[in-house]
Amino acid sequence: MRGDDLQQDAMFSYVSPEQRVPADHPLRPIRRMVDQVLKGLSSHFDTLYSSTGRPSIAPERLLRTLLLQVLYTVRSERLLLEQLDYNLLFRWFVGLNMDDPVWDATVFSKNRERLLKGAVAQAFFEQVLKLARQKDLLSDEHFTVDGTLIEAWAGQKSFQKKDAPSGPGSHDPSNPTVDFHGDKRSNQTHESKTDPESRLYKKGPGKEAKLSYQGQVLMENRNGLVTGTRLTQATGMAEREAAVDMAQQIAGRDGHRVTVGADKAYDTQDFVQDLRELKVTPHVAQNTRNRSSAIDGRTTRHAGYAVSQRKRKRVEEIFGWIKTVGLMRKTRHRGLERVGWMFTFTAAVYNLVRIRNLGAVVC
Repeated sequence: MRGDDLQQDAMFSYVSPEQRVPADHPLRPIRRMVDQVLKGLSSHFDTLYSSTGRPSIAPERLLRTLLLQVLYTVRSERLLLEQLDYNLLFRWFVGLNMDDPVWDATVFSKNRERLLKGAVAQAFFEQVLKLARQKDLLSDEHFTVDGTLIEAWAGQKSFQKKDAPSGPGSHDPSNPTVDFHGDKRSNQTHESKTDPESRLYKKGPGKEAKLSYQGQVLMENRNGLVTGTRLTQATGMAEREAAVDMAQQIAGRDGHRVTVGADKAYDTQDFVQDLRELKVTPHVAQNTRNRSSAIDGRTTRHAGYAVSQRKRKRVEEIFGWIKTVGLMRKTRHRGLERVGWMFTFTAAVYNLVRIRNLGAVVC
């Protein structure tokens, strides 16, 4: 018998969002971990808010909402809040009841700015690492470092001479015609009028130059978790400088040496020497094309060197996830501080997913 297509404009429900979410839903272990992380950040949140005035959006709910944006690849905050309005799964994860009103997008963005100024992303990242240490998931001996380009939220037409007036031409204000032929452009003479902190950069010979930032991560080799992040302007030296900076954070712990693997781009005399001065063994891939390598037999003769060369390739999985799922291939923010905040936060979300996949959820 065919059923009736009855459509109702209103209804009553006696089932809570908690009951609607299946017990084996993959968000449940992430929610438990996030709650524990946010509990550890409570005292940090207290320093960001005044003790008087109207209550604002709870920072815990702000972060859970931003975490959903990363996990479900939601391209904008307006679309994210639209989803939050009718998606019961999102409401359950954030902590909203079925009838709770959803915030206006402008109010949400203004409240998010407080988290940006409070360096909450780095604190959140460190609390996630603390969870991983509790489950003994982190190696304290073997690491890998690498960098990737993060395309800036700025078009090529915005890259103009530094002394040129900002804004499009009067002949076509919405999309001016620009002829780049014969115009020598460089970061010394030009800058983006949309995002002045971005830099025109290309990854290698034959590649197109784009306005970009550079994101670097330090990965521990046991389970492929991110243990350090840096976001810098795109320059030829930025990757190696950031790698040395992150190596300083892990060097000399408990008096034992550590290894840091890297690809051929890091095979330079200065970088290798900097690591050795930190008592860090450089397991860098040898680049023997048209020159001699800075890595010699005293490193390559050990079996651990070959292991590091296999393990270091896993860092590309991190960049692949951050750029596709985490929407960081082309950032939606402008400025070194904002893009860096999102890069670190996205890396923390990746770690949460990785911990869940390892079956080591901290309850």
